Amino acid sequence: MSSVDLEFGTADLRALADGVLDGVAEGPGLDEQTRVLTCLTVCAAVTSLDVAGSGRYIEEALDLGISAAQIQEALTVVSGLGVHTLFESSRQLADAVRRRTGGEVAPFDDAQRALWDRYVGNDPYWRRMEEELPGFFESMLRMSPETFVAFFDYCAVPWKSRALSTVTKELLSLAADSTPTHRYKPGFLLHLKNALDLGVGARAIRDVLEMSAAAPVHRGVG
Repeated sequence: MSSVDLEFGTADLRALADGVLDGVAEGPGLDEQTRVLTCLTVCAAVTSLDVAGSGRYIEEALDLGISAAQIQEALTVVSGLGVHTLFESSRQLADAVRRRTGGEVAPFDDAQRALWDRYVGNDPYWRRMEEELPGFFESMLRMSPETFVAFFDYCAVPWKSRALSTVTKELLSLAADSTPTHRYKPGFLLHLKNALDLGVGARAIRDVLEMSAAAPVHRGVG
């Protein structure tokens, strides 16, 4: 089953954030570099694809001394929005196949088990994702081992290049998942919790949400 069966609006997202942030220390707001990268993220995300806005914030980021490698890493992070198609539809496909084949699920074969142990294992990051998206990894592995491997390889790129801090990447991901034209609750909660675990305060989270709420509407690219 998919994660979101009912409409999840911007007001719902903000109410959810307020509940999670209750009791969290305010802390500092966003620094200027993270602010600009967040603005770039919400413009460059596929759900907005504001080419003019992206160009403007790229120039602003370079003017602030943010390196090309850091800007590219931010873009690589936000390009990962496409995997949300897999998050939802791979589970739907696996459920549909299961219903049509008697409802039984065979244990992993040796090749599947090896891939699971290599890529998921006991990694706390992926375990938390599994909590927010129950059954996703198993569904994708059963439906397409090639896609399973490609997912991890692609998602790992910004974590290997490490041009940006882990905190920054989590905040950028949070921004992308909370834009008005996306509002993806599972990813929103995942990155919100990760950011809080890394010591981000409530004020910085609210800064991100305010910027993502102002994301441009997708008007097409000609």
